[in-house]
Amino acid sequence: MSTRCMNCHPAGDIPLQGDDSHLHAMFPKRGIDGKGVYAMKCANCHQPTNTPGLHTPPGNPNWHLPPADMKMVFQGRTPRQLAKQLIDPKQNGHKDMQKLIAHADDGLVVGAWNPGEGRKGPPMSHAAFKKAWLTWLRTGAYAPAK
Repeated sequence: MSTRCMNCHPAGDIPLQGDDSHLHAMFPKRGIDGKGVYAMKCANCHQPTNTPGLHTPPGNPNWHLPPADMKMVFQGRTPRQLAKQLIDPKQNGHKDMQKLIAHADDGLVVGAWNPGEGRKGPPMSHAAFKKAWLTWLRTGAYAPAK
């Protein structure tokens, strides 16, 4: 539920930005592949590395949202809904257990811990996140009642 995760997993087709998860100022659209549409491609502004300076575009060589056919929405989900969605291959990008484990080390996921100047990172280290993620997956992926 971290802002760093929520901003790239919005309920709509416009990404969120900032520590307050407001709509992206440029109003880019997700696009079929999650990389934008027409001249508003994510990589136009989001370069392979963070742009130097306060509140400038963060970067990653593979910057994108989840694709249109598998949006992986986090925004507005209850902890139970999110837990169920994360382990359902029909909703998680067709990821089985091994792919879910590997996803913790995906470059874009890891990039959340290097958000650029002026942004807060996730509330725990990547190592702590990965440990919790692996523990959660390997012990049955508990979904709270609510």
